[in-house]
Amino acid sequence: MSGLSLRRLRAMLVKESWQILRDPSTMLIAFVLPVILLLIFGYALNLDTGRTRIGLSLQDGGEAAASLAGDFRHSPWFSVVEVGDVPHLKDDLVAGTIRGIVVIPQDFSRMAARGGGDIQVITDGSLPNNAAFIAAYAEGVRQSWTAARAGHPASPPPLSLTLRYWFNPGSVSRFFLVPGAIAIVMTMIGSLLTALVLAREWERGTMEAILATPLGMGELLLTKVVPYYGLGLGATALCTLVSLLLFGVPFRGSVLALFLIASCYLFCALGQGLMISALARSQYVASQIALLAAFLPSLLLSGFIYEIASAPRWVQWITLIVPARYLIPSLQTVFLAGDDWGQFLPDMGKMLLFGAVFFLVTRWRMRRRVA
Repeated sequence: MSGLSLRRLRAMLVKESWQILRDPSTMLIAFVLPVILLLIFGYALNLDTGRTRIGLSLQDGGEAAASLAGDFRHSPWFSVVEVGDVPHLKDDLVAGTIRGIVVIPQDFSRMAARGGGDIQVITDGSLPNNAAFIAAYAEGVRQSWTAARAGHPASPPPLSLTLRYWFNPGSVSRFFLVPGAIAIVMTMIGSLLTALVLAREWERGTMEAILATPLGMGELLLTKVVPYYGLGLGATALCTLVSLLLFGVPFRGSVLALFLIASCYLFCALGQGLMISALARSQYVASQIALLAAFLPSLLLSGFIYEIASAPRWVQWITLIVPARYLIPSLQTVFLAGDDWGQFLPDMGKMLLFGAVFFLVTRWRMRRRVA
């Protein structure tokens, strides 16, 4: 094989680009599916705490019980949609129309007059997050009601607690989920699409013809990478515009930082996709490997939805080899906080290291096949 020829490289890049443009499925995956994914993650996936539907079982007719029931009805955290006896409310809880039951027992008013008074909170244990939320805020409503009846608000508290959320003052989950969704889109384009590139050539029988030409191995890999790199950057720009214009996500960093981070990750994702494509000659097998090795780890083990620190220690060690783990914090930082090169540069270096390993394995595998 001869050395690098710009003429051959340009001709092959034009050929590969036209092949991508003539493939409707590739264009749909690159520019339509990312918008659909952003809409799903931006609207359907919502981690914000809203008003939770609960049932109220008021078994005491006293004034204290009625006052506490009124506090639950006017609470900003609860929406009392059902009032009745416990067996009826349990049926609604099982059906999912309510998420919890607050029971004010018969002797509540008498116990409240003595300075006590307990309530019962019944929740659905199959939804542990909702159950913990309902229990905590129901206790908060009861404590606030007790303090108000005791006259505590009239005296100044000894300590004052002021909460301030940096970078995301409203604590809106969409603002950190949408930048994470961009990472999933880049994984889909970089790994899933390129995983089919070389496998497609082997399936169609055109790889032997390509290898019989003077095209060098480096030129072959460049012709398969550069067009998809352009697609990845285009999809990143489209997703960024959708994030800013449709979801109102703040963008406090620079465009330069965004595209440098995206380029480093695309180098890694494209290398991973080509490595998978070089290992599997079947497009079906390559797509399944890419799904298991690239897409699902990026979705579940990157910190996009589930916090890595809360996972078991052995899972945290596994996340160290998931490239998207180093992309998502950088994307969230460039959107919400601004340019922090002290964080960006180490993460970018790790992504480039992963990409270099993937390309070296791909080149070694292709040389073995040719031999």
